[in-house]
Amino acid sequence: MALKITTIGSGSWGTALANVFADAGSDVLLWGRDSKVVQAINDRRENPKYLSGVTLSARLSATADLAQALDAAEVVVCSVPTQQIRAVFGPHRSRLKGKLVINTAKGFEVGSHKRVSEIFAEIAPEARYSVLSGPSFAAEVAARQPTAVTVAAADAKVAEQVQRLVSTAYFRAYTSTDVAGVEVAGALKNVVALAAGIVRGSKLGFNAQAAVINRGLAEMVRAGKSLGAEPTTFLGLSGVGDLVLTCTGPLSRNLRLGILLGEGRLLQDAIQTLGGVAEGVYTAQSAADLARARKIEMPILFEIHSILYQGKTPQNAIAFLMGRDLREENS
Repeated sequence: MALKITTIGSGSWGTALANVFADAGSDVLLWGRDSKVVQAINDRRENPKYLSGVTLSARLSATADLAQALDAAEVVVCSVPTQQIRAVFGPHRSRLKGKLVINTAKGFEVGSHKRVSEIFAEIAPEARYSVLSGPSFAAEVAARQPTAVTVAAADAKVAEQVQRLVSTAYFRAYTSTDVAGVEVAGALKNVVALAAGIVRGSKLGFNAQAAVINRGLAEMVRAGKSLGAEPTTFLGLSGVGDLVLTCTGPLSRNLRLGILLGEGRLLQDAIQTLGGVAEGVYTAQSAADLARARKIEMPILFEIHSILYQGKTPQNAIAFLMGRDLREENS
């Protein structure tokens, strides 16, 4: 099934996923702000800034004209960061009317605390929304290494349509109707990865790292249930799958930022060393506000928020977590 697909965002993930859709048989137009990247994709079939050395499909082209890109699309893929969605899509809401939107952004919007599906429900209420998430480093997808993800939509037929559009010999999609679960898992796993990185940077050992990942998952499930998600979703690719990858994989920006913080770097210094902000930094802010408002018990999240925004040292945060009242595991 071939459709005209436009991917908004020419970073590493937007480019890699656009290439998957092209490999699956669709004509794909990739929008980006960087004119040099756009020209290189069109002239050399390469994104030298984000995926140097990867040869892109001949069915993939690029443009810097956002209006043209959206007008040309039957399917719109959102691959810009969550905090930029309103600015990018808001002025073009009429161009999304009735179209299939596939979101790949993760996180909660700062200020409103909304999930991405809720943002698009305001921007483009007549669009057919879906979300694609799971353990998928862009570099490995671009190298056509085996990858499996989840595609969720409130309408199962929409999820199945996206599944057919994106599936290739190396990229396999499973469907779900639990949009809330997939989005909450994709957002909060980045905060847990920050915690796992802090533990590693503090040289506290594998036992502590495993404990943080597991108890972080418990917090993710707790938050998901409060927001209407199915707990079993967190055992799937968009939950445990993505959590394990982001908390252990060397390509994880959130893990790497956490390691720098665990080594004693201040946040701004760590961000500068990393070369940009990891999404978990924004998510920790919004998720902590949301958890407090809904009275969700998330001690790891709150301690990460304190490290990022209140100057608490990783050592003091870890001491607090270890010194909490003893309790039954599943309570």
